[in-house]
Amino acid sequence: MNASASPSTVRSSDATAASRGGAHRFQWRVVDIVVASVIGVAAGVLFWAWGQAWTPLSSALAFLPGLEGLLAGGWLFAGVLGGLIIRKPGAALYTEIVAAVVSMAIGTQWGFTTLIWGVVQGIGAELGFAVFAYANYRLIAALVSGAFAGVAVAVLDTNFSSIAAYDFGPRAIYFAAAVASGILIAGFVSWLIMRALAATGALDRFAAGREGRAPAIADPDAA
Repeated sequence: MNASASPSTVRSSDATAASRGGAHRFQWRVVDIVVASVIGVAAGVLFWAWGQAWTPLSSALAFLPGLEGLLAGGWLFAGVLGGLIIRKPGAALYTEIVAAVVSMAIGTQWGFTTLIWGVVQGIGAELGFAVFAYANYRLIAALVSGAFAGVAVAVLDTNFSSIAAYDFGPRAIYFAAAVASGILIAGFVSWLIMRALAATGALDRFAAGREGRAPAIADPDAA
């Protein structure tokens, strides 16, 4: 006698498989940890260098108090880039924290507060991907993540740094400039970097790399 599964059993099995597939999509692999760490370390060195350039660059923008907020994005890209490449919950936060720790270890004028800023900025970048339920990693997600990171650093800087001593007008300019910088530098530039890395094949073990190379793979003769 041949037995066949009932429709309800089939549906239950499909639901279970889908659930497991969704859970697996969010599980970190060893390669995820390694690459996220490499991104964080490299970004941390760049964070430190950006900090060294802060004084001359901010002086060049001193003609409009608060406009130095445009420089904030230089400390926000690690989280966005890590999130775009790793595509797992916590990736943006992890890479931003690693970058902050490395920058602090090398030596910055802000000392331990660098780590505090890194945590808050990482949370901001992480929320940008969370609002899309970690299912959208297109340009819009990168821009939103950068904007959230920009809001995070703007809130910190305008309340707990030397910027807090500014009058309301310059602080408002700084806030808007920091968010704009987050969108442009952390969001758009990070997306461009991710696309450039994907085109080289360096990210083929990640969805970001496979998506970036899909057209070339599908049509090798394309110009």
